[in-house]
Amino acid sequence: MSMLEQIESKLKNAFSCEHLEVINESHMHSRGTESHFKVIVVSNDFEGKRLLQCHRMINEVLADELANHIHALAIHTYTQSQWKNADIPNSPKCLGGSKFDQ
Repeated sequence: MSMLEQIESKLKNAFSCEHLEVINESHMHSRGTESHFKVIVVSNDFEGKRLLQCHRMINEVLADELANHIHALAIHTYTQSQWKNADIPNSPKCLGGSKFDQ
């Protein structure tokens, strides 16, 4: 199973997703083929939670991947009502410094 598929599977199992997008952005960087990802998760599981809480929920689900496999993860979380007006920003350019280079 690819890292993208693993991320997608874990997020689907953890949240009631109205919309889920996992995008491999590794081609935009110099750290390998499965090192940089963007996730867009739309779920009412985020209702009433602050952005930081939502990001922590994603980080908890992907703790192993973040600790051992992924260099960067752009997280975009929305409730169903927020998603209707969402303007998803582009991911920033990577500044390097991968822990996997050491």
